Amino acid sequence: MAGPDKTTILVAEDNIGHLKVLELTLSAYDYEVVPTQDGREALAYLEEGTPDLIILDVNMPFVSGLEVCDHVKSDGRLKDVPVIIITSLTDEKTERAAKAVGADLMVHKPITGRNLRGMITDLLTG
Repeated sequence: MAGPDKTTILVAEDNIGHLKVLELTLSAYDYEVVPTQDGREALAYLEEGTPDLIILDVNMPFVSGLEVCDHVKSDGRLKDVPVIIITSLTDEKTERAAKAVGADLMVHKPITGRNLRGMITDLLTG
């Protein structure tokens, strides 16, 4: 369980290698990371948990990152939690879909740790 002053970030990424890199990077910046490997696991955590920020891959099995984001932004308890959508897709349709479900930011892979930390800081303080 995260300490009272530690920022908790839920990460949903089905590629285990990408998930581990995100987890290690975020942990190195002293964030409490809740790793999940698909949208169903993320939704299960969100039934009770309220992270400070959520990072979602677009394409995941069972429930996509866009569907999870739509759920978050439609939930009164979670709607103000910033959501970063990450994807290797660069088409306008995906960008429009991310905006339509209320994503706060969409980032294309690969992501560097320094850029990610800056984005997280901006979303949490802005």
